[in-house]
Amino acid sequence: MNGYDFILAGAALTALGSGALYWREKNLLCVSDMHLGKTERRARLGEATLPPYETHDTLSRLQADLAATGATTVICLGDSFDDAAAARALLEAEKLWIARLQAGRRWVWIEGNHDPGPMDLGGTHLHELPLPPLTFRHIAKPGRSGELSGHYHPKVTLPVRGRAITRPAFLIDTDRVILPAYGTYTGGLRSHDSALTDLMRPEAIAVLTGTTPRAAPMPR
Repeated sequence: MNGYDFILAGAALTALGSGALYWREKNLLCVSDMHLGKTERRARLGEATLPPYETHDTLSRLQADLAATGATTVICLGDSFDDAAAARALLEAEKLWIARLQAGRRWVWIEGNHDPGPMDLGGTHLHELPLPPLTFRHIAKPGRSGELSGHYHPKVTLPVRGRAITRPAFLIDTDRVILPAYGTYTGGLRSHDSALTDLMRPEAIAVLTGTTPRAAPMPR
C-alpha cells in the first residue's frame, strides 16, 4: 500500500497517496472534503461549469482505496457534499454506488460547514467522533491534540528537480493532522496561509499526495 507512515498520539497512521488516511489497528479509512455534487451546484447557481464527472472520479478513487485497504470503518470528515441540495440531486446510480460501498462497513458522516450530512444515504451522522486516542472533526480546534480534521484543503508547492510542483497535502505535527480535500475539483489553501500556520507547530511536516507521497517541512 502506497503511503507515508507516522504516529499521532500513539496511533500508527498512514497518509495514502490518494489523500485518504488509514488507521490499520482499527481497519479504518478516513477521507475529508469530497464535495460530491460540486458540478451540479455550480450549474444550479449559474457559475462557470465543470466537466460532469467529478462525483464518478471521487467515488472511483474511494472504491479503490477501500479495495486496497479492506477497511471496515469509513469516516467522512465533513463537506462530503458541496451542499445539501447537491446530496439530494445525486443520480440514482450514484446513490446506489455509495450504498454498495457502505455495505458491510461502519460508515460515519461528520457534519461539515457545507453540508449537515446526507441524512438519507445511510450511515451514522455525527458532529464529531472521539475514538481514543484520536478525535475526528471537520474543523481543527486550537489547543487540542490527537485531532484529525479537514476543511482547509491544504496544498503545498515544493521545488523538485529544478521545477515547482503543487499538490494537495496532509499537514502533520505532534497534535494534529489536517487532511487534504479528497474530492475532484476542490481547490486548496496554501500551507503558508495564516489560517494553517497558526494551527500547526513550527516543526510540522507536509506530506504531498500523488503516486509517491513526499514528506517535507511544511512551507510557511
